[in-house]
Amino acid sequence: MSMMVPGSQIHHHDDDSSKKTPGVLETFRNSIRLAAEKSPLTPGSRGSKNQSPPTPVRAPHSPGVTSPLRSVAALFQTKEDDDDQLQKSKAVMPSRTEPSMARLDSLLKKGASIRRSLRFSSKKDKRQDAFLAVQEEAVAKEESEEEEACEEMKETYTLPELPAVPLSVMQISKLIEMEVLEEAHLHLLALRAEFQQERLGLEDSPIDLAKKEKDLSLLYADLRLKLASIVRTSVSLPARNKGLLVHVARIIQEEDKRAQEPGGLQGSWMDLWREAVEQGARDKVEIVHLEPTNHSNASWLAVHLGLLGKVLLEDLENVKCELRWSYPPSFQVFATYVRAYHTAVKRHLGTLEGRAVELKDLYALLDWIVHRYHSRTMMGSPALEPEMSLADVDLRPDGDLLLTLRDKFCRTVQEDLRATLDRLVELENEEMWSTGKHPDIDDDGLLSSIFHMDICTKVRGNVVNAGRVDAELEGDVIASCLAELKDFPKRFHGEFCRRCLSLPLWSEYQVVYINGFQALQCHMEECYAGSNPNGVAAMGEEVTWLLQALQDGLQQRFKEDVKPYLRRMMTRKWLTNDDDFDALHGQAEILARHCEALRPPHRQVAVPEHLTATHVTFGSLRQEVASTVHLHMLKEYVGQLMKNNYSCKNRKHGKAAGKMRAQCRRIADVFRRMAFFQGSQENWLDPVGELLSDIVGLKNQGDIKDHLQPLLNQYPDFSSRHLTAVLAFRGVLRGREHQRIMCRFNQLRKNAIALTTGDQARNPNDGSRSLFGNMEAAVHVDCLSDVSVFCFTFVFPGE
Repeated sequence: MSMMVPGSQIHHHDDDSSKKTPGVLETFRNSIRLAAEKSPLTPGSRGSKNQSPPTPVRAPHSPGVTSPLRSVAALFQTKEDDDDQLQKSKAVMPSRTEPSMARLDSLLKKGASIRRSLRFSSKKDKRQDAFLAVQEEAVAKEESEEEEACEEMKETYTLPELPAVPLSVMQISKLIEMEVLEEAHLHLLALRAEFQQERLGLEDSPIDLAKKEKDLSLLYADLRLKLASIVRTSVSLPARNKGLLVHVARIIQEEDKRAQEPGGLQGSWMDLWREAVEQGARDKVEIVHLEPTNHSNASWLAVHLGLLGKVLLEDLENVKCELRWSYPPSFQVFATYVRAYHTAVKRHLGTLEGRAVELKDLYALLDWIVHRYHSRTMMGSPALEPEMSLADVDLRPDGDLLLTLRDKFCRTVQEDLRATLDRLVELENEEMWSTGKHPDIDDDGLLSSIFHMDICTKVRGNVVNAGRVDAELEGDVIASCLAELKDFPKRFHGEFCRRCLSLPLWSEYQVVYINGFQALQCHMEECYAGSNPNGVAAMGEEVTWLLQALQDGLQQRFKEDVKPYLRRMMTRKWLTNDDDFDALHGQAEILARHCEALRPPHRQVAVPEHLTATHVTFGSLRQEVASTVHLHMLKEYVGQLMKNNYSCKNRKHGKAAGKMRAQCRRIADVFRRMAFFQGSQENWLDPVGELLSDIVGLKNQGDIKDHLQPLLNQYPDFSSRHLTAVLAFRGVLRGREHQRIMCRFNQLRKNAIALTTGDQARNPNDGSRSLFGNMEAAVHVDCLSDVSVFCFTFVFPGE
């Protein structure tokens, strides 16, 4: 193969006798003498001493025998193949002991050339002789070629003298095929010059000129294809292509100079080189190992990106250390290759984006683009400096691709979180609801579940991974997670009610999830309210709705559970049997334990102006549940007194009053203990049992008038209808004492209203502290019921 030393000037000096090329006959004689000296069969030859017997000659058609007429193209193997063959030959036989088959082939051809020189040669013979001489020169250069020093090529050079008689079209094509580029190009230029002379001189017919022009076009097309092929594979085979690229660069320079002359091809040869570099970069990137679509390796993309980075670094190091010395400075080799590889990588990443559907793969792709691509292990490697800094190539990631990946990552985070939340609900059903398992109690004595912890861990993992890419992606992921959590409370409540409504542990489960969602809301506020206050507030509204729904469910279940026991209060059975009240008290105890197991209130955080604090913070659920149930229980208990289901006659009112007083105290004790745990704050309800018991238990009916004032002072919404019902339970259904009591009560109410003015006036129907306001009272009607109180006041003045 013909090689050109970078930066050398090529000149032919016919007058320099010391450098004159030996004649063909002299070359033939020297070759025969050298072959005889090297032959192990010649006595006294260099390789005759201490040599092993020659290997027996194989049959002509046996494997391993190389024909003397082998193709010349075999002389131009890759450097790697030559090295491998050299190592094999050293292992089989001693060096330089047998004649080379290639040299025998060359000798036979030289002999034919000598024989033809003794005769008159035709033009065809001259071209054949020139072709053989070119082959011999290429073989000689290949055998004597030494490793070149890494020096930058000079920008300009002197074109060698063109041969007087160009080779034939087939011979030039053969040289192109064999990659003897310098000689092929010289003969191609000679053929082109010959065509131009004939075209100007009109020596040939137009048909012959058209044929020659077509031949030139075909040869140039072959040459361009060969150059492109060499450039495409030059990075993979830098040792082989290093010398070839010298000729490639000179050919490109020379052809761009002759672009306007007839006989060549249209189009820039420099553009051809750049396109070949880009195609080679694409080929190298595309052949990096990538698992097929139906892969089983979970880390397929991370592995592929690691291999891709390794290929990028190795190829650019080859360009820096090997290939760039084969080009003149104007080619800007390193910058061109960096730009080509960057373009190929961007295109390849677009393909990978379509295959990356899982969250881990999208993260690996984003992390590689944002961090690893520019890291010291790839494009920012010290091994590529200072050339990388001087290349002035924009290596920023593709903005559109990065935006697409960010959006896809956030959507996938949201979809993955939704699947996780649905799976958590299924796990709760499998492990708790369907088996009726009791919830766990944590170290603080609270009913708890790891349900909310799993959600927080999932969100935290997504946010942390996004933050490793950059802060912008972290903010987007937080918004996506909060948006998904905003829709979760209603979905959870629907599934919970559908599957757990009839379970005995319904109330315990409600307490568990009240605690869990309160903790979830608290965690989100503490961690993400600073970065996304609107998202946290919107999610908080939905969580507040769920907490209220669970609280209502807890209260409603308690009311349903105690309803049958409350209906049997203030009856004949109640007076003689405590079973119903014990069951009622037991339900209150259970609810008290549930309230004690509720999580204390969490802190209030700053929220946007358009949302009030009540929309976001739920306060003390423990206190609210306990207070609501306390009011309901006493209201229903006292309400049974107003229904006139039983009348305490025959002095049973004393026993009834004692039981009522004792039972009201037991109820108050339950809720007083809840108040110690920040439970019910409705301590204003406690005196009602004592006050009503006093009225019911008085032996003398006339003394009832003196016990009405404390009742009205404590409960202004206590009406005459309620008093009538209490008197009926006491057994005071009619008569003079009854009317006097009612008259006294009405007078006390008028005085109380007259004394309260302005902002201090109380509305008896005020729901803030209303016990009797909406309480129904049944009144027995008899013949004296229609007599007005005014009449009795007139008959008995002062009463």
